[in-house]
Amino acid sequence: MADSLPTQIQLEIVTPDRQVVHDAVSAVTIPGKNGYLGILPGHAPLLSELKAGELVYTCEAVKHHLAVSWGFAEVLPGRVIILAQTAERAEEIDCTRAEHALERAQERLKQVSDPTIDAERAREAYERARARLQAARRTGG
Repeated sequence: MADSLPTQIQLEIVTPDRQVVHDAVSAVTIPGKNGYLGILPGHAPLLSELKAGELVYTCEAVKHHLAVSWGFAEVLPGRVIILAQTAERAEEIDCTRAEHALERAQERLKQVSDPTIDAERAREAYERARARLQAARRTGG
């Protein structure tokens, strides 16, 4: 009789400040540098750089949303480790502040022709603000 595939994978999400998640989950979607990655238990090992985006994981049939920014993901068949510069649960994000940050980032992007504006930092700030607002809106906040 063949071994059955695992139904859960251990997810750890850590920032320099705190451990955000340490749970057994059934699925994870990660914002990889070159696109989103869907991870299920038993996934082949991989390493990926993260971009700013929304990370989603399913635990006991409930989807949880987080906004993450730059970092790394290590995927093993039974474990996913996310080392992120920042990671915020959707319910921790103030929607009003996130909207203002997105507006400020959009204004900076309009000014990239100004030599005093760092275009790459402006794009990164926009992506971070957009990810935070997208995650925050998942909770109806």
